[in-house]
Amino acid sequence: MNDSALPKPSTPPIPEREKLNFLTKLSYGSGDLGSAITANILVFYLSPFLTDVAGLAPAWAGISLFIGKIWDAINDPVVGVLSDRTENRRWGRRYPWMLWGAIPFGLFFFLQWIIPFSNQWGLLLYYTLISILFNTFYTVVNVPYTSLTPELTQDYDERTNLNSFRFFFSIGGSILSIVIFNYIIRPLIPNPQQHYLVMGVVLTFLSVIPIYLCIWGTRRRVLSVATIHPDAETPVSLPILQQLRIVGSNRPFLFVVGIYLFSWLSVQFTAVIIPYFILYRMEITDPSMKPLIEGTTILCVQGTAMVMLPIWSKLSQRFGKRGIYFMGMTLWILAQGGLFFVQAGQLGLMYVLAVMAGFGVSIAYLVPWSMLPDVIELDELNTGQRREGIFYSFITFAQKVCLGLAVTALLTALGWAGYIKPVGDVPILEQPDSVLWVIRLAIGPLPTISLIFGLILAYFYPLTREIHANIRLQLQERQQRDRV
Repeated sequence: MNDSALPKPSTPPIPEREKLNFLTKLSYGSGDLGSAITANILVFYLSPFLTDVAGLAPAWAGISLFIGKIWDAINDPVVGVLSDRTENRRWGRRYPWMLWGAIPFGLFFFLQWIIPFSNQWGLLLYYTLISILFNTFYTVVNVPYTSLTPELTQDYDERTNLNSFRFFFSIGGSILSIVIFNYIIRPLIPNPQQHYLVMGVVLTFLSVIPIYLCIWGTRRRVLSVATIHPDAETPVSLPILQQLRIVGSNRPFLFVVGIYLFSWLSVQFTAVIIPYFILYRMEITDPSMKPLIEGTTILCVQGTAMVMLPIWSKLSQRFGKRGIYFMGMTLWILAQGGLFFVQAGQLGLMYVLAVMAGFGVSIAYLVPWSMLPDVIELDELNTGQRREGIFYSFITFAQKVCLGLAVTALLTALGWAGYIKPVGDVPILEQPDSVLWVIRLAIGPLPTISLIFGLILAYFYPLTREIHANIRLQLQERQQRDRV
């Protein structure tokens, strides 16, 4: 698809009925709380849990996580296509998946924090199997949930606002998980194996309940939109291979995928390596301080990101999605580059850079996901069918393959560099220089390069507010013709 295929800019009025009330936005946002809690804890703490508590060799831990992510990536398009094709007059296309997937999603999150074996092969097989099962039900819940965005509103700016609610809860869930784990559970339960287990129980409960609250609070709105736009709940009939070919030919969608991937590669590199960075690069000699410093660093990033979400949402109405992306990414690049030069003991500087990174992290949450519904409507204009599931699942498919490779590469690099595992509850306070270099590269240059590539793609992203308005106008005209 080339730029000449894009509709010419226009600015038709947006009907008031496309606007969402506060309760609907709040309910929709709460649906991301469970995914955020589990994803945040896993991205920051599953690697150190596997290597330092369960005792799995770093390279084997990387293999286990990689297999889980590859399976997770494979099942995303499958669930996306199946949810697009689901026919349920009472619950629609998305809600049955969320209803039945919520409990297993919580169960398999919890099972990742027990240590049933003491030998390497047993641990490898167990954690790989649980990773596969958890990622399956994470997809069963999350892909249909994210696919609800264009089914709730078709207004360009309202989608950005709706996603700001979603990511307010997403970041809030991340902060909540950090506060509970680092400031409550770990100080009260010093034994690592036990505090991970208690964390699993508490956060499992907090992750499952919001899924049902989301269904309860948004179902009426989705049914209402389906009445206004009957196409929104029409099952997709195109064969899956043809769908994938169409998705791959949608040029603006490929830009969104690239922008999303490069933003979240930076997040992934930093999140995986930050526990190792704080302990070994910052030379924390008191092990009891490690959880507090970890928690404070993550809260600086996530707290800033949460505060900035409504501000970026407001600014996007004036400067557009691409404009605010450039603003946030500039600060984030400076922060990631600066972390490479932070010296041992410079905690204050590390916190300042974490706050700067938070400005960009909020953009990584907000902008790509608010661009995606616009791309989906361009596809609807070209194909005549709404296929939210395949687009949302395809972007998460690409994300999980790339991020799985990133985690595997980092853990494997630590193993090759000579990483020394702790023995029992006794921490290792010194690592070889080669390990320290891997840690510094993973927190500085690698994320910085990734963000620069994202900026380049954002510069050339073709869908503006005016072009999207014209897409909506043409879709409305088509719907009116179909009703005649």
